[in-house]
Amino acid sequence: MEERRKSQRRELKSSLLIKRLDKSEPDEVLIDIVDVSKTGVGFKTRERLEIGSIYESFLTIWTKEQLHTFLEIIRIEKNDDGTYNYGAYFVGMPEMQGARIEIYNLFENAEENK
Repeated sequence: MEERRKSQRRELKSSLLIKRLDKSEPDEVLIDIVDVSKTGVGFKTRERLEIGSIYESFLTIWTKEQLHTFLEIIRIEKNDDGTYNYGAYFVGMPEMQGARIEIYNLFENAEENK
């Protein structure tokens, strides 16, 4: 399969609490992050989300800081075990928050190349 990602992805052991913005009473969904880059995130959950929907999110990163951002769902894949894999772009993420993720990737690459 051809790699089409513009930014390098890195696995991140974390969870993400997301809330759909276009509902009167938002549901909260807990997900597991599969990979993350400065432009987007891949995650897994049992909940069914919709392509094109926007969710408010609080991403807990390796430093235990929370990044407040918005996600647009762009890819869905159903797994045999009843879970779903999702791909999402960060919408309106400040450059500084994206830079934190990029710096983490640089450090991880340096460690791997030692």
